[in-house]
Amino acid sequence: MSKKKRQHPPAFKAKVALAALKNEEPISELASRFGVHPTMISKWKQALVDGAADLFDKGQKSHQDSEAQIDELYRQIGKLQVERDFLAKKLSL
Repeated sequence: MSKKKRQHPPAFKAKVALAALKNEEPISELASRFGVHPTMISKWKQALVDGAADLFDKGQKSHQDSEAQIDELYRQIGKLQVERDFLAKKLSL
């Protein structure tokens, strides 16, 4: 029989990574307390440290993404209007 890979929810990962970041107890103790492998705790901790700057930058990125999406939609609307006008002229002939 093969073991099924456990998937932990993001809230659990954040809780474990924050506990590891506090350095109040060794990672091996955290691993036994939370029931996960020490390597996973190290990876989650590193992901938390690497992604912390993105938490404060989300507003700028989402605003830029929405602006780009709006521009793309306006471009598509213009293209569809040109096609509609062309087809309306062809249909009237």
